[in-house]
Amino acid sequence: MVEDQPDVAAVVEATADDIATMEIRGAAAIGDAAAEALATQAERSEAATPAAFRDQLRAAARELYETRPTAVSLPNALRYVLRGIEGETVAELRESTIASAETFRTDLEQAQERLGEVGANRLRDGDVVMTHCHSTDALACVEAALDAGKHVEAIVKETRPRKQGHITAEQLREWDVPVTLIVDNAARRYLDDADHVLVGADSIAADGSVINKIGTSGLAVNARERGVPVMVAAQTIKLHPDTMTGHTVEIEMRDESEVLSETKYADIAGGDRTDDGLAVENPAFDVTPPRHVDAIVTERGQFPPESIVTLMRELFGETTGEPWEV
Repeated sequence: MVEDQPDVAAVVEATADDIATMEIRGAAAIGDAAAEALATQAERSEAATPAAFRDQLRAAARELYETRPTAVSLPNALRYVLRGIEGETVAELRESTIASAETFRTDLEQAQERLGEVGANRLRDGDVVMTHCHSTDALACVEAALDAGKHVEAIVKETRPRKQGHITAEQLREWDVPVTLIVDNAARRYLDDADHVLVGADSIAADGSVINKIGTSGLAVNARERGVPVMVAAQTIKLHPDTMTGHTVEIEMRDESEVLSETKYADIAGGDRTDDGLAVENPAFDVTPPRHVDAIVTERGQFPPESIVTLMRELFGETTGEPWEV
């Protein structure tokens, strides 16, 4: 006899779809959406027993977790909310879940503001930053510098294939920051005009390696050669605690349609859509070694990449379990 699967609210499924398709993007936005989805699951649960309620919540967390393998803010958000749950009755569990999610979301919102203030201290009046992809943490540093009365300009890589750099350029222009938008392959040419490379992170490993949008590593190598410091802006929600116990970070492979349309694929393959001789690789992220990073800026201060493991141990302990697993 097959046991019934725990009921998962439709809003959880919708949130999972939006994260998977990148309708919801950015680590902070993903973490916030996941916490909100768990709170909604708790609100709408019709579980008759505490055990059934916990099963439903774990099932919802698993569905969210499986959407983006490298977006570490997602499992960190789920861990935070689930570990804050306590109570002996369904009502108590419901109340504590909603409260835990609300606390997480409030802390997340304040974390980015604090991070921005820390990062802004590294930016001088008149500095030019070069950005890659779209990071709200990186932009928080620029915004805080502007609020402090500093003049900042930006060289923005468009970041193919999804061109997230266009989002960055749009936000910076809303703040009246002068922007030079460049194609990715022109980065080395324009590094001499930059005072900082300022990027975000999808996740950060215990050894200080930075997992971020594909192209970050090459930019960091070129920046080091040119003597341009690389600053990574990342909330502590992006620290990857599993890497303390030897786990490696999986690099997400995106769909080939982001690189080639069906029509263009057929053109290149001579009209044969099943051509085994044409492969399209579309990794979403790469790994930047700590030796190419000058500072990791968080809401708890700035750290040399080699010492980030100390902060990780302080926040997560030596090991972590997965509260959504049965």
